[in-house]
Amino acid sequence: MVASRIALIRAPNPSPLTLTGTNSYVIDCGNGEAICIDPGPPLESHVQALLAHCERIRCALTWIALTHGHPDHAPAAALLREHAHTRIAAHEASGAAHDRALRDGDTVAAGDVALQTAASPGHSADHLVFYEPREHALFTGDTVLGDGYVLITPPDGDMRAYMQTLARLSHEFAEARTIFGGHGEPVREPAAKLREYLEHRRSRERQILGALNAGPKTVADLVESIYAQTDRALWPAASQQVLAYLDALEREGRINSDRAQASPVYTLTTQSNSG
Repeated sequence: MVASRIALIRAPNPSPLTLTGTNSYVIDCGNGEAICIDPGPPLESHVQALLAHCERIRCALTWIALTHGHPDHAPAAALLREHAHTRIAAHEASGAAHDRALRDGDTVAAGDVALQTAASPGHSADHLVFYEPREHALFTGDTVLGDGYVLITPPDGDMRAYMQTLARLSHEFAEARTIFGGHGEPVREPAAKLREYLEHRRSRERQILGALNAGPKTVADLVESIYAQTDRALWPAASQQVLAYLDALEREGRINSDRAQASPVYTLTTQSNSG
């Protein structure tokens, strides 16, 4: 148990992007009911581990709540629903099968627990976070991780929306005591982590603008200079991350792109050059 009524059960799907695996959470809601958040990839062994935990705490699974529909977080929901005869709640735009469509501000209730839902676009358009007030627990999926930073991949991922989400979480959930992310260990200082995440994004954006100030660059040029100390195996992911920043900056008129070539070339606008 990582909190009095919250259990972290990690899926056996480690990788460079999923870290030690996808975190699933089971909340003992009292009155013999439980909620599972993000049952993970479609691995029967992991589904059985979730069911076994529910049996240990003598709770029936009332709801499965999905933070988003990515393949390392959502597909096991269908298997778990079949075994536990329960229901799935997900963002109204989610492509994952679900029984209830959630909007910003909705609650998912079981026993004496009412999870508060907040739309959190950025990592994906269908992303939600859940807040459990009694534990002061914020379940952030792939918006905030226990280790490292979140990958934003256009077009579903949106860097500016992501930064706005981080700012919103910092403001609206200032009373949170623990962040339970989709990967990595629980975060015991949520306010500091959210500040760190926002500053990291701002700092990376400054790096990109600084590189463009020295002259036109392609995405590959930017990755090679900014991620020089990063394992090259992660450079394809870094390219998507850089593209997310560039997309945001171009929409804001701060940079231009020349797409006449196979690899678009990005330059600062006159407005950006003048400060």
